[in-house]
Amino acid sequence: MALVDNAIYVEGVRAATPDSLDETYEIMKANNGFAWIGLYRPSDEEVRSVAAEFGLHHLAVEDALKGHQRSKLERYGSNLFLVLRPARYLDADERVEFGEVHVFVGPDFVVTIRHAESPDLGKVRSRMEQTPELLALGPEAVLYAILDQVVDEYGPVVAGLENDIDEIEDELFDGDPAVSRRIYALSREVIEFQRATQPLIVMFESLQRGFEKYNVDLELHRHLRDVTDHALRVVERGDSFRELLQNALTVHSTLVGQRQNDEMRHLSETSLAQSEEVKKISSWAAILFAPTLVGTIYGMNFDYMPELHWALGYPFAVGLMVAMGFTLYAVFKKRDWL
Repeated sequence: MALVDNAIYVEGVRAATPDSLDETYEIMKANNGFAWIGLYRPSDEEVRSVAAEFGLHHLAVEDALKGHQRSKLERYGSNLFLVLRPARYLDADERVEFGEVHVFVGPDFVVTIRHAESPDLGKVRSRMEQTPELLALGPEAVLYAILDQVVDEYGPVVAGLENDIDEIEDELFDGDPAVSRRIYALSREVIEFQRATQPLIVMFESLQRGFEKYNVDLELHRHLRDVTDHALRVVERGDSFRELLQNALTVHSTLVGQRQNDEMRHLSETSLAQSEEVKKISSWAAILFAPTLVGTIYGMNFDYMPELHWALGYPFAVGLMVAMGFTLYAVFKKRDWL
């Protein structure tokens, strides 16, 4: 059901739990309290019913119906409209899941429209009902509690992202070829995380100015400043994560370049070694070829050849082959082929 929880609060205590929106509107008129309506993926008709009852601005209602909005705060007279992007870290998948919650706050109502499992608004309601002195401060107190829950749920996300970055730093020097893909994927998550968290600072500053203008209780001022400090730390961690990932990508590119250079140097050394071997083989082949050529010519068994019937012909041929071999050896040795 779209209506998750629905209650009327008077002086910080749950005075009624209507079963329908129509009943909520009737009880509100009879009691001097405020309504806190929690909706989960409501239909367009339910959103328009709430908008008509509480006089919500049509632009805010249009944003709530469309969804997929950036984090922002809009003020329409005495009403506030906030879009928050909560997040949670999924350990099994090692990824961040982002949600979206719309919050309408007026003098006598709070309406939350949640489109994902996060944040746990049931926990927020339970905590506020256990502190009636804070809940008695009105809808602004509920708004503070929702913001506090969203910022608190960023804590496990920061821890999960930090662990992923530590793993990437270890994988960088292990030569894992998949590390670049993981860096890019994690960078996208960090950028999305920054888009969700960075607007919070401006939103909190705007709320503080509004609290002063509309004379909101001093205790809520203090609580909101505390949440702002937590949000600042979260934003700073997101900025540092993005810088770390950029550095990791640079280091990865450098390491890949070094490995490629090492491979090219190894190939060059191998090629040079092979070239030296080819020189030696070619030199010995030439040295052996010279006497083979002379021996082949004198082994043709012709009768009419020079020096065949000469008494010194054989020693001359042998001497010629030896002389040619030594000459070639000396030439190749001088050129460092041998």
